[in-house]
Amino acid sequence: MTDTVIVLFSRDLRVHDHPALAAACERARHVIPLFVADPAIPSGNRGGFLAECLADLRGSLRGRGGELIVRHGDTIAETMRLAEETRAQAVHTSLDVSTLARRRQRRLAEECERLRMAFRVFPGLTIVPPDALRPTGGGDHYRVFTPYLRAWARQPRREVLKAPGMVHVPGGLRAGKLPGPGREPYELFRGGEEVGRRRMEQWLRHCVEDYADGHDDMAGNRTSRLSPYLRFGCVSPLELEALARDAGGAGDARDVGEIEEEGEDRRGADEFVRQLCWRDFFYQVTRAFPRINRDDYRPRGHEWRDDDHAAQAWKEGMTGVPIVDAGMRQLLTEGWMHNRARLIAGSFLVRRLGVDWRVGADHFFDLLLDGDVANNYGNWQWVAGTGNDTRPNRPVNHIRQARRYDPDGEYVRRHVPELDAVPTRMIHEPWRLPSGVPGYPAPLVPMG
Repeated sequence: MTDTVIVLFSRDLRVHDHPALAAACERARHVIPLFVADPAIPSGNRGGFLAECLADLRGSLRGRGGELIVRHGDTIAETMRLAEETRAQAVHTSLDVSTLARRRQRRLAEECERLRMAFRVFPGLTIVPPDALRPTGGGDHYRVFTPYLRAWARQPRREVLKAPGMVHVPGGLRAGKLPGPGREPYELFRGGEEVGRRRMEQWLRHCVEDYADGHDDMAGNRTSRLSPYLRFGCVSPLELEALARDAGGAGDARDVGEIEEEGEDRRGADEFVRQLCWRDFFYQVTRAFPRINRDDYRPRGHEWRDDDHAAQAWKEGMTGVPIVDAGMRQLLTEGWMHNRARLIAGSFLVRRLGVDWRVGADHFFDLLLDGDVANNYGNWQWVAGTGNDTRPNRPVNHIRQARRYDPDGEYVRRHVPELDAVPTRMIHEPWRLPSGVPGYPAPLVPMG
């Protein structure tokens, strides 16, 4: 049995179904759960949520006889300093795919080798590990979603792990101060595994069956809103998938691939699991193309407009197109945006205003509680036609989308109060009113 193992937490802030933590608790006499607040990784608007996640994780570990050790500084330097101080024999961490995360993992491996320590990387941030699947025709990753879904659906799942009963931390260690919030948390989202698990259980119990019909209802509260908890690892995606199948009677993983292939209607749980597969899909894309946040995945010769005025109006929700502005203002006030609104707002920026997708993607990444490299930038490239969409020039009619997914204008009125008195028949096209709407701008571009 190993004497002491450090478990380095990053975006896996939970104790349930945590392979790196479970392996350490099973094989070592002492386990040191560690989080390093690294100034090179600014938390931005996610600072408040992160602070609550860490406080909750510390409480969970203390309830099991352990502690969350917190250090401030360079992640590698602080981890190695603690390893030498405690004479640890190994460092465990969870596999991540961004350029920064892979650089961190590589440096940790090098330093552990230098100190003759074991270094192990575990799954946990995705359902299927991003390096587990390869196209049958060759290549290092799947470029198209549907073939990936079929392979993903048939891939065996590892066991969902229980939280450790006890975590034995060596005596005499300074716990360290938790990082401050930076800004107050958003009211609609409180951070932490306890809150995330409660939200997961309630949504799966009461709402998942309606997901297929309701997830595009922009005014309704019919999506899970679990994405921030997945982004910080408060909820295990593997456990979420398993519970969704149980709640919806979706059967085993093979059924999703068969349904997709046969074109049959899916129930709510099937459609929700499909969205989880999209998340895994972009992780395996990012593993193969780590500069997804900077370079075109599929360069198509786009020439973008340099228009700071238009970009700023878009960021502030003042484009003059209500459905776009509603989404952008929801982002500003909630740190979250309905998924349909993300598509509409993103396509408006790149296809109607002609602004570089990186401008929008960076803005989303800064403000979204669920913003991560793989999904944020992967989805933006999909919208911009530079990513994995097999129809890169597909049109998006923003007014038609608004009428279909917000037919009564309830979503628009909620987030754009200037339009509250506009008749429903004109709510999505207020520029057609004889005198416009006082205090609300005309569209930045002709809407036709």
